[in-house]
Amino acid sequence: MPIAPRWAVLTAATTVIVLTAAGCSSDSGGDDKTDAKGTKAGQSAAPPPKGPAPGTPSGTASPGGPSGGTADGTIPAGPGPQPAYTVQQQPAPGTCAYRYTADKQPLPDPKCTPGATNPKVTQATLKTTICRGGYTAGIRPPTNITGREKTANAASYGYKGSLKDAEYDHLISLQLGGDPNDPRNLWVQPPSPGHKAGAGPNNPKDVVESKVKAAICAGKTDLVTAQRAIAKDWTTALSVLGVSTDKKAPKEEQKDEDDG
Repeated sequence: MPIAPRWAVLTAATTVIVLTAAGCSSDSGGDDKTDAKGTKAGQSAAPPPKGPAPGTPSGTASPGGPSGGTADGTIPAGPGPQPAYTVQQQPAPGTCAYRYTADKQPLPDPKCTPGATNPKVTQATLKTTICRGGYTAGIRPPTNITGREKTANAASYGYKGSLKDAEYDHLISLQLGGDPNDPRNLWVQPPSPGHKAGAGPNNPKDVVESKVKAAICAGKTDLVTAQRAIAKDWTTALSVLGVSTDKKAPKEEQKDEDDG
């Protein structure tokens, strides 16, 4: 065979070998190949999540972040007042832990009880909602609902004391625009220091809430700032908001009792 044709044959054979080798290679190993659905070989596609996040009331947004709020301190909105209330699922038993201030006042676990607001109450609707007499009475859940929730929530927090001496408390009270029955806004609040066993709840938080409501309705503080102060630490809310710390609640304000 002439020299030129021999070189042509050798060149063609070399090209075939190179192309064959390239076709067998991969940028990532064969174990990392994905199928048409984007699933790695040898793995099953993860099923989509079903239903709301645990502890999230049906029809409400899932809490953002571990505390149920957002990075900027925004408090989640609850479903608001309902024509008929149903018993809401509480956090699993033993998953919530009380916190205490230096003077032993109880605070809730922010992961379980970050607070939740009533979407009907805004800065623009104050006169027709919380600043109108009788508003909270018309939106309060009945005790046959909250009584069962209270028992379950006591288990959530591991509360072992008498339920008669503890209050099933709205962290952001109804008179401050808190949601009536969102489980993120309710907790079994233990008695404060100085309580006498069997005497029923003693809750200095109620006085704080009434004074804050008076400040809101008088235009001395805005609704959202007040809600955030209460949700963060009710014991410091008055000083944070610049509201008088006089222990007496305003005469025109009635105690907004939660279901005890």
